[in-house]
Amino acid sequence: MRIPIFQVDAFTETLFGGNPAAVCPLDAWLPDPVLQAIAAENNLSETAFFVRDGGDYRLRWFTPGAEVPLCGHATLASAFVILTLLEAGREAVTFHTLSGPLKVVPEGDGFAMTLPRKTLDPVTPPAGLPEALGGVPAAWLAGEREYVAVYETEAEIRALKPDIRAFLGFDRSYVIATAPGERTDFVLRFFAPAVGVDEDPVTGSAQCVTAPFWAGRLGRDSLTCRQASKRGGLLRSTVLPGAVRVSGDCVLYLEGSIVVPL
Repeated sequence: MRIPIFQVDAFTETLFGGNPAAVCPLDAWLPDPVLQAIAAENNLSETAFFVRDGGDYRLRWFTPGAEVPLCGHATLASAFVILTLLEAGREAVTFHTLSGPLKVVPEGDGFAMTLPRKTLDPVTPPAGLPEALGGVPAAWLAGEREYVAVYETEAEIRALKPDIRAFLGFDRSYVIATAPGERTDFVLRFFAPAVGVDEDPVTGSAQCVTAPFWAGRLGRDSLTCRQASKRGGLLRSTVLPGAVRVSGDCVLYLEGSIVVPL
């Protein structure tokens, strides 16, 4: 069986930047172990699979190690594939996902997607987490699936050399480090070894919690964020009641097919 595959760099204007996502359009869902095996073989932070559902699509995301309930950059990449390659000229696409319906529309040279807005609460970090992450954060916060360490400077974020394996022992899957940015409103780094991603290059879903936090701290709803990973990427976010609108650009790297015995 041959399956189309596209590899798209998301949240970047230039090839080899941003976060690469594999995108596989399907006629019908394959067994979950096959989807997971494809994602593991691709060995990218995310592989997206979608199936047409009337005028919309069903969308799922797999890291090399697990299916996840939300992924921003692979949603942006999937919309890029549909709106520019498969159905060029279409004005919008809605994906039905584990996190509810996600609508994506063209915006300038890129795309804008509406993601759920989530809250963070102050916490005392579990024993061992500060040492595993490094540095001395000004505050610790937590959401449903993430711990967030807030630092005072971008330089501190870039200097972090965390003990990635130590993150596997904590009760939340993601660890985010964030701080005010030097050329953007804020910066962040995102670690998720529990789902097979040591450090994610650019993380759209992190805006669900970090953009509302920085909007409250900075007193404005429209923000720019630079993810301070090795590849790097630029995200533009607007905080809305109950949602976060996240925008970015995409670049096509690869188009082909994969062969899967079924």
